[in-house]
Amino acid sequence: MTLAAKNLTLQLGGRVIVENFSAEFSAGKLSVLTGANGAGKTTLLRGLNGELRPSRGAVELAGAPLLGMPRRELARRRAVLPQQSRLNFPFSALDVAMMGRMPHATSDADDRVIAESALELCGCGEFAERAYTDLSGGEKRRVQIARVLAQIFAPGAPERFLLLDEPAASLDVRHQQELLRLLRDLCRGARIGVICSLHQLNLAAQFADRALLLENGRLRADGEPQEVFTQRRLSDVFGLDAEVGRHPDASSVPLIIPKLPRTQGARDW
Repeated sequence: MTLAAKNLTLQLGGRVIVENFSAEFSAGKLSVLTGANGAGKTTLLRGLNGELRPSRGAVELAGAPLLGMPRRELARRRAVLPQQSRLNFPFSALDVAMMGRMPHATSDADDRVIAESALELCGCGEFAERAYTDLSGGEKRRVQIARVLAQIFAPGAPERFLLLDEPAASLDVRHQQELLRLLRDLCRGARIGVICSLHQLNLAAQFADRALLLENGRLRADGEPQEVFTQRRLSDVFGLDAEVGRHPDASSVPLIIPKLPRTQGARDW
């Protein structure tokens, strides 16, 4: 199954944010969207998940128009994690994870087992009964990731997709690594397609099957990380002066090392 964008143009407030974007995403692959702030990553994810109606072009899931799909069916076949998930009620972490089961017609007992398993996968099973509002920012993020994992869990169902906007935000270094490893394993083992935006280029280089680099709403490069993350391209797109080497544990994985800034005198305010 594929999720395909065809000549997709997206606007916000009458201004074009993403222009003429075409790409096909496959289940079983971890695809990372990256680019400078304002490049259009979040808007593109909103278009790909069906939240934002395109001004031109279309998005198709398994060959069918995404916007014409019944909402419950769509919720069973793709789950979405926004950059911010506002929840100010003192539900338990388990209750929040259970929310992901709402599109499914399963029993409360089955839903609880699935939600508990999702929390364990995200390393937050130990605080399943704690109030969500009492958790740290990183802990809340991991619970929200567990929620979308619980939503997408459906053994025997067609391939499914996770669309995640900056899922590593608020996570410490260890949990960033564990999250990307989990997403990669889900792609391999459960045939889930993952599309996520990331600012951490080395995380993308280490775990992604595919990197898509956006610049001013257009697709600048698309391919394996070692093809996309070149010194010239990082300089052009990010204005980043960096060396691109090879990871000591895997020669095929690029390692991006920003150069130290040159010392400058103090500037007047």
